Amino acid sequence: MTPLAHVAALPVRAYRLLFSPWVGHGCRYHPTCSAYALETLEKHGGLRGSWLAARRIARCHPWGGSGVDNVPERRR
Repeated sequence: MTPLAHVAALPVRAYRLLFSPWVGHGCRYHPTCSAYALETLEKHGGLRGSWLAARRIARCHPWGGSGVDNVPERRR
């Protein structure tokens, strides 16, 4: 993981530690948004990983989709 990705992962890790147990486990997607965010940051780095995670979170609303949404492969 790049240094920027480590910094971008801090709020995600804080969410998983502090808020996730209280929010519940009714996620529409698999993997959950926080797991998806950590995986994208690891795979794609800080900038692109943050963009992909933000897009995923924006899709998570009552009229959005659901199901399996895997992290896209890294472009060459």
